[in-house]
Amino acid sequence: MKKYPFWKMLMDYSIAGISVVIFSPVLFILFILASYDTGFPGIFLQNRIGRNAIPFNIYKFRTIHPLTLEKSSIGTWLRKSKLDELPQLFNILKGDMSLIGPRPDIPGYYDQLKGEDRLVLQLKPGIISEAGIKYRNEDELLHQHPNPIQYNDEVLFPDKVKMNLQYYHQLSFKKDLSIILKTIHILLYNT
Repeated sequence: MKKYPFWKMLMDYSIAGISVVIFSPVLFILFILASYDTGFPGIFLQNRIGRNAIPFNIYKFRTIHPLTLEKSSIGTWLRKSKLDELPQLFNILKGDMSLIGPRPDIPGYYDQLKGEDRLVLQLKPGIISEAGIKYRNEDELLHQHPNPIQYNDEVLFPDKVKMNLQYYHQLSFKKDLSIILKTIHILLYNT
């Protein structure tokens, strides 16, 4: 990939900007709920690996109480509905993320890729992706295994890399539109 496609950048900034304006009342209410539920501020920041393996802070609504380290009742609902991801619209506006791309992971995963797999790092991480659709219930999958870290490292993560590499090679407006439509369908009919 010679450079990041202009149409993709334009789509990211347009959709994120319009969404922030339209959903600002919802963002404000969710911020208040998350702050009430898990303590102020209700925003969670975590270091993730971005494009070209450059770390950045991802924004999410906080879903785990910092004292008990357990998912709160509102946090459980936020995660199931994926509304905890809405603050990542600001990551898009900052240029750290894209609407569609590999879900950003903590250090020790994408930044350790070798060979052709490193092509995935040329993509901005995204809020949604094919792998994110396939593994939308990742917490439940990991919870079912006696060694969730090993299962993630040996099964889930390699499959995500394979899917993200396929996305890299097939990058197109048509592919992005397909992922957006699949995501909308899942949010409307499978949550």
